[in-house]
Amino acid sequence: MFIIGAQPVCSQLPGLSPGQRKLCQLYQEHMSYIGEGAKTGIRECQHQFRQRRWNCSTVDNTSVFGRVMQIGSRETAFTYAVSAAGVVNAISRACREGELSTCGCSRAARPKDLPRDWLWGGCGDNVEYGYRFAKEFVDAREREKNFAKGSEEQGRALMNLQNNEAGRRAVYKMADVACKCHGVSGSCSLKTCWLQLAEFRKVGDRLKEKYDSAAAMRITRQGKLELANSRFNQPTPEDLVYVDPSPDYCLRNETTGSLGTQGRLCNKTSEGMDGCELMCCGRGYDRFKSVQVERCHCRFHWCCFVRCKKCTEVVDQYVCK
Repeated sequence: MFIIGAQPVCSQLPGLSPGQRKLCQLYQEHMSYIGEGAKTGIRECQHQFRQRRWNCSTVDNTSVFGRVMQIGSRETAFTYAVSAAGVVNAISRACREGELSTCGCSRAARPKDLPRDWLWGGCGDNVEYGYRFAKEFVDAREREKNFAKGSEEQGRALMNLQNNEAGRRAVYKMADVACKCHGVSGSCSLKTCWLQLAEFRKVGDRLKEKYDSAAAMRITRQGKLELANSRFNQPTPEDLVYVDPSPDYCLRNETTGSLGTQGRLCNKTSEGMDGCELMCCGRGYDRFKSVQVERCHCRFHWCCFVRCKKCTEVVDQYVCK
């Protein structure tokens, strides 16, 4: 679709709001990186929740996360945040690699604590541009809506905007200085430094921590989000928020988008969420044997390769009833 390069591309892309469609027409070369960033977010979501009842999967294929997104739950908060973070990550890197005509290397100011004899240069990830563009594009969907003040719909839009921002800030705040040594025989007499994005796995870990401590909110008559329980601390722009309780995800429910946990692998010895007791919601589990093939008895041969044998092992595995 992107090879065509004409306006119909934007009209054919499913899921875009009118505002996003206009931005698509202005920034067509950005669209493949937005898609790439969203995919990165999905993969990270599936990794972070691989041992939870909800494992970032969906009942239908009408959208990435299906009907789970219709509920203003913690899980929805995380998906908005990690998707926005993925877009910042992809656009920032595309700038550095010269793939976009509207941006280039990072123009971040030299850090004050960088030693004077180290060079500040190289071509850093343009996280400033990535942040700004992701804010304009991702938030367009919520900002173009005009809901009644204090309505549930307005509360949900404000929740989405808060979680989008938390995702973008996670990428922005975790970008750090990277350096490379120069000098005779690696003496490192000179260093060149630049701004570099953190590994996205670390961003995912940070957002997972924010998911675990997400704040329950409610909409006021004045059209603002407030804490559902005033005893807790007010969330910062880096925190996740939600407005609806999560379903338990134990049973398949197409209304909520829950696939249920029937047939999911569980860990018999674990007392955590991946343990059979919690994963199977008390329904019990079945045991079956599976054959696992692993590399073993590996030996290094000069020079330079490793030769291994293949060992088979029969192991017990458990699935939820």
